[in-house]
Amino acid sequence: MEKLLEILGAIDNIVWGPILLVLLVGTGILLTVRLNLIQVIKLPKAIKLIFNAENKGKGDINSFGALCTALAATVGTGNIVGVATAITAGGPGALFWMWVAAFFGMATKYAEGVLAIKYRSVDANGQVSGGPMYYIEKGLGKKFKFLAVLFAVFGIMVALLGIGTFTQVNSIASSINTVLGVDPKLTSIVVAIIVATIVFGGIQSISKVAEKIVPFMAIAYIILSLITIIGNASEIIPAISAVVKGAFTGTAAVGGFAGATIAQAIQKGIARGVFSNESGLGSAPIAAAAAKTEWPAEQGLISMTGTFIDTIIICTLTGLSILVTGSWKLEGVEGAGVTQLAFSSILPNVGPYLIMICLSLFAFTTILGWCYYGERCLEYLAGVKALNIYRAVFVVLVGITGFLNLEVIWTLADIVNGLMAFPNLIALLGLSGVVVNETKLYMKHIEKKERENKVNC
Repeated sequence: MEKLLEILGAIDNIVWGPILLVLLVGTGILLTVRLNLIQVIKLPKAIKLIFNAENKGKGDINSFGALCTALAATVGTGNIVGVATAITAGGPGALFWMWVAAFFGMATKYAEGVLAIKYRSVDANGQVSGGPMYYIEKGLGKKFKFLAVLFAVFGIMVALLGIGTFTQVNSIASSINTVLGVDPKLTSIVVAIIVATIVFGGIQSISKVAEKIVPFMAIAYIILSLITIIGNASEIIPAISAVVKGAFTGTAAVGGFAGATIAQAIQKGIARGVFSNESGLGSAPIAAAAAKTEWPAEQGLISMTGTFIDTIIICTLTGLSILVTGSWKLEGVEGAGVTQLAFSSILPNVGPYLIMICLSLFAFTTILGWCYYGERCLEYLAGVKALNIYRAVFVVLVGITGFLNLEVIWTLADIVNGLMAFPNLIALLGLSGVVVNETKLYMKHIEKKERENKVNC
């Protein structure tokens, strides 16, 4: 077992090494340039669209539901555990590089949303299917279908082997066990039963739950973070200073922190940032494809806000909470424990319960989102006949989490999660011209609509 873990760990380091990180950020930079800083210039418009998109085109759910479904999968343990891991390994400077990854990742997420709508299809059940497997095959052409197949296979593996099941359920079970003392086996069975009542209803059922839970959990977590940060107001400026300095000079050893180089800050920050917001990995466009819209660029703008919300807002608040309280310096404290200590320092009586609730909701919605991602990948490969079997297997895997040793599975899931990115990024680079053209068409539509509104007024 130790030898297997060592081999998988080495593969994981290669997959999530410099090549992937440079490709992820490089794709974001190229799209940022070709789209004329769309993530800055059109962000106000994108935020407005969350609430007032036209929702006139063909699709299964409204644009807000598609965003919430995507956020359900992306706003997860990475926002609590991933940020803590990045800072404790790479120092405060890692947070700066998370911002860099998110800034360029917004352009990447925009392009994914555009292509998801542009090349989506309808399955035999009448449900919309879309995502990288479709825009690879339809956009790049049949000769690239092997990349679409690879993406779909990796997507199913991620959904079933870790990000969608074991990792999230383990986070819920561990958190509840730590705070309430409930047996993880019981927790995983209960979670499986709840998941089963939702996922067999398909995207409509999942999006309805996501629309209710995601805004609530995000607002609750933001309030909790702000209370912690404001409660340590005198440390805000030093914390921001440490983030900027650490990004370019590394961080010296302090407290239980062993110190970190600039390279560590960059690697941990970008890797955890991408892992959290999933820009470039190709998962979010699967949900975006289901949106009711006739304009690919409209959903692209809405999708773009997912990265902004996930990393620029939520991960930043987590990071500042950890830094202003100093919990990242404590020896022997890791992962969720770092964030939990940060919140408990200002809310000692209710902090552990609040972080348990937030972590459980974050992880639960990720389970729902990834169940949908996996089934759309399977539908691409095998059609609709296998979907209920897939859902049953998914629920069973959720239920047995409390009975398994997950170390090998976690590493394997991290590997296939990274592998998803390669076919998707090739498609984004190859189809960047399509994204630019669709953007121009939509902007002309908006300008015409604004002129007509002025005349009517």
